[in-house]
Amino acid sequence: AMAFGLTVLTMAYAIGHISGCHLNPAVSIGLWIGGRFDKKELLPYIVAQVLGGIAGASILYLIASGKAGFEIGGFAANGYGDHSPDGYNMMSALITEVVMTFMFLIIILGATHSKAPKGFAGLAIGLGLTLIHLISIPVTNTSVNPARSTSQAIFAGDWAMGQLWLFWVAPIVGAILAGLVYKYISPEKTA
Repeated sequence: AMAFGLTVLTMAYAIGHISGCHLNPAVSIGLWIGGRFDKKELLPYIVAQVLGGIAGASILYLIASGKAGFEIGGFAANGYGDHSPDGYNMMSALITEVVMTFMFLIIILGATHSKAPKGFAGLAIGLGLTLIHLISIPVTNTSVNPARSTSQAIFAGDWAMGQLWLFWVAPIVGAILAGLVYKYISPEKTA
């Protein structure tokens, strides 16, 4: 949980000024729905996010496979039923991923709002993601990011690829809902 949160926290400050630190298709979609991201940038960002996730998973595979006795196992892939860390069913996984992604986008939209304190967005977003992982790792191994889920599923194989649909649909639904809600409760004022 800390690794995911601290990675996003540090990357927000490292590349936030370059790309907005968009590492997640659901986040980009939620920001677009919330009126904070240009639609024409959506597809290129999503392609880059998925390719970046695959590159990162490939590096992790190369490192992990260097240990004697390494077996691919689940490779931290997201899953439900028999592939949930604590055996949660598909409905529990679906609800968890929608709600956690919804909350993640609410944090992002709030922390990056024009009226939010400047310079602290990375902290709120990174710590928020840490909390989300602490809550949902036992249920699904925490996705909230379709690019991450895709990259891990490629290495984990058949069962993970078969369940991958949920880890695209649920985060995107949660992000869309958050974009709509936040746009309503705290719209950005344009001049």
